Amino acid sequence: MIVNYKTINKELKKGLYLVPTPIGNLNDITLRALETLRKSDLILCEDTRISKNLLNKYKIICKLISNHKFNEKKNLSKIIELLKRGSVVSMISDAGTPNISDPGRLLVKECVRNEIEIIPLPGPSAITTALSVSGFSDKFFFYGFFPKKNNEILKTLEIMKKLDSSIIFFVAAKKINKIIPYIKKEFSDRKILICREMSKLYEEFIRLNINELKPFEKNLKGELTIVISEKLNKKNSSELSESDKRTIKKMINRLSIKEITSLIHENNPVSKKIIYKYCIDIKNEN
Repeated sequence: MIVNYKTINKELKKGLYLVPTPIGNLNDITLRALETLRKSDLILCEDTRISKNLLNKYKIICKLISNHKFNEKKNLSKIIELLKRGSVVSMISDAGTPNISDPGRLLVKECVRNEIEIIPLPGPSAITTALSVSGFSDKFFFYGFFPKKNNEILKTLEIMKKLDSSIIFFVAAKKINKIIPYIKKEFSDRKILICREMSKLYEEFIRLNINELKPFEKNLKGELTIVISEKLNKKNSSELSESDKRTIKKMINRLSIKEITSLIHENNPVSKKIIYKYCIDIKNEN
């Protein structure tokens, strides 16, 4: 791919930039993210010590302001005033995409209210990284950090277990053993992927049937990304839905019957035999 450096080096328009940072390996940052940070008047970050590691690696010199959940409300009016004056402000989190289970929502809402331009950059995310390696359904529900209180856990999982999609949680590693009994009780018919240290030296992906899940003997560190699979124990339906039939009719002259059967069956409780027979019938009609 040829990079258009003229586009990269043009002046930034004024506003708030949401800049994703690596979830582990500092090389996982985009050229556009680096250029945006270099040309910012101010960078908002959670922990200046962590952010300086990234900025120092790429020789970026810019004023940093700590903006975390304990002070973001206090900072709000000052940052909005700077943006109104035409400053280019970038917001980053310690890792990943800002404003996703991280501080930033208050500022974004206030920018919307004041009609201040907000420019989101694409980039690293623990959510999509974990889902891509899971092998589970790409239809997913992201909850965020696992609930803390017992009544919250019970109420949340009672809803989550009804979803027939992948479900993604963030979990503090030191709390994983506490939540395992809840996961085993509510998701016993599914698989689980536990991701730790993604993109780092000791990256690990732990794949299990949830029934086999046991408390960890050693203490894990950091944050874990957990992906729970879609429901696996489905009873086959005896007939195709009208929606599936319409889909098959659209694909019948573009794909082979074998390909159509596999696609429809992938996230469908109907047996392959029924799908295949319907495809043959439609093909013969044509």
